[in-house]
Order: sequence, then C-alpha cells, then structure tokens
Amino acid sequence: MSGIWPPDPGGPASHAPALSDFLLTRGHHVEVVTTAESEPEPRPYPVHWADRRSPARHARAALLVRECARRADVVYATSMIRRAALGSSLARRPLVVKVTSDEVFERARRSGRFAGTLDEFQHEHGARVRLLRATRDAALRRASHVFFPSGYLREVALQWGIYPERTSVVPNPAPPIPTLPTRDELRAALALDGDVLGFAGRLVPAKALDVGLRALATAAGVTLAIAGDGPDCAALERQARELGIDGRVRFLGSVGRNDVLRLFAAADACLLSSAWENFPHTVVEALAVGCPVIATRVGGVPEVVRDGDNGLLVPPGDPEALGAAIARFFSDAELRARLAGRAASSVARHTEDEVFSAIETALLEAVR
Repeated sequence: MSGIWPPDPGGPASHAPALSDFLLTRGHHVEVVTTAESEPEPRPYPVHWADRRSPARHARAALLVRECARRADVVYATSMIRRAALGSSLARRPLVVKVTSDEVFERARRSGRFAGTLDEFQHEHGARVRLLRATRDAALRRASHVFFPSGYLREVALQWGIYPERTSVVPNPAPPIPTLPTRDELRAALALDGDVLGFAGRLVPAKALDVGLRALATAAGVTLAIAGDGPDCAALERQARELGIDGRVRFLGSVGRNDVLRLFAAADACLLSSAWENFPHTVVEALAVGCPVIATRVGGVPEVVRDGDNGLLVPPGDPEALGAAIARFFSDAELRARLAGRAASSVARHTEDEVFSAIETALLEAVR
C-alpha cells in the first residue's frame, strides 16, 4: 500500500513500484492499493486506487486493503499506515510497514500549526497531536516488522513505543542506472548550460526550497532545474520572480524516475535545502549517476552525504551558508571533480537486490 504512485513525485512513488516489480520477479503474487486523481497506468499486477479527491477516500482505501489482503498472505505499507493497519486487521493478515516520516509532524507543518523541527515536535502535546499519535502508534504496534530508511528516524520512532526488536534500518536503494545519453546530449535536450544545480521531489514546505532560491540569488550565473510539483509550486515561482532569478530557475513539472536520473546526470550537483529529511531518494538517485550533493545537515542526510567526500553539508534554514557552499563548489574545480568522482561509489552498496531482499525476508517471516 502506498499513498502515492507514478506519475506522482516523491520517494514512495519510486519505492513501491520498484519493490512490486522485484517481488513479482521472485514469484510472488502482488496487488497494489494507492490513491490517485485518475486511473494509474496498467502494470503486470493489479493496481487498485481510491480517488484522492473523494471525501470517502480514507474509508475506500481501507476497504481496498481489506479486499486485497483477503487474497494475500501479508500486507506491506509505505504510507497510509492507519488504513493499512485497519484493512489488514479486518482481513486478519499480518502487516509490515516502512516508516518514511513522522506523518503527525508533517500534518502539523502543512497546516501551519507547527513551524519547528522534528525533534522539537516530539515535545508537542496538544489534543489533536495526542489523538493522531495514539492512532499512529496503535497502527505501528500492530506491525510484525517496521523498517526505517535511516537510523535517525528509527531513534525518533522508538520514542513512540514501538518494539525495538521489531525494527530495522534499511536505506533507500540506489536505482539501476539505464543507458543514458552523453552529458552534452542531456544538457542540450534539457536546454541547460553553464553551472547547473538539480532538484527533484515534492514541492512542499519540508523541502524548504524558498531557502534554496534565496541561496541561489547569491550565486551569480548558477541555474536551478526543478523536477517535481506540489502545493508550494506557485509560491516558489512567485518568489523566483521577486528575487529576480526566474531566468535562472527552470520548473520542469512532474517527471518519471528515468527523467530524474537524466536531470542529475546533466547537472553539476543536486541541491537539497530541506528543513527536515529522513533518507531522501533524490540524494541516492543523484549520487548513483555521479552527481554530488549540496544539502542541509538534517535527519538522515548525513548518513548518506559525507561533507567533503561526496557532497557538502550546511545547517538548515541558512541561505547564506547554502549560498556560500554553492559558490565554493563552483569556484573550486578540484573539489568539484573529487566530489563527483566519489559520488557513485558511495551508494554502490545500496543495491535494490540487497534492500528488497531484506524486505522480502521480513514479509515471509511475518507470514510464518
């Protein structure tokens, strides 16, 4: 079960179909439940969907999980954990979960009720927060196993009362790299030249791309190509105009995973200005094609981006520090070459086969 699915941008929309394809090749029967605004494209397995515009989408998703679970041996959820727990419970099937964020925190940030960090949010105790936490924790405690992409998020989640022995850290895998055109060909196709940064992901408050744009305004001559869409898109386009950098910011809209890889192969570096992160897929995708990362030191990012080795790290919420890192990167050819040369090898051990095999093992153990 995944709340988002291609063509949606974001990590779960990459993870869920890749894992489904892997399990299918291993001889397992796979059915998917997701939400969407229109019918997803056909796959080699059924993809059931609830219309996310419908006020009954939550109930519909839970019922779809129940129906599919009755034909299955185990339910795996990458999001919509409450609905997955309810549907699997109604079908009396075990549940395995991948936690990619503190969704109570995400809701509070989106609604404007909270503006601090994830760590600070753990000390919030309003009535709404307590209710959402109680239902989230009950759903997670039902799971036979809970995966976390980063050690950072696992440590946060252990405060929620999850059984430690049922948890493990499995990083997001590096994608298999398709045959790509040359860098010059990719740049020509994307109409990019000069110094280029790339970003891919949902345009949401957590990504703090407003900080990225303010940093870009201090880096003369640098272009930022943004692949993705989301509720912050219009505000970011307006900010780029107000900063006078709209000629150096390219909004590419939602693109598929292969197009994300093409963007990073064409760019000089990946930019991640997030206020909070877990273990972002976009970072692994960039590194996998040899694109170093300039990022904020938040969440699980330092577990994959090593400052001065395969990227540069700066404090979050500091456009001056981020702008200085961008300037340093583009002014130092030796640094740029060293970071790029070490990018791909730094994530080579995080293969899909290794990561998905670990999830497959947990699913089989849950069934037993």
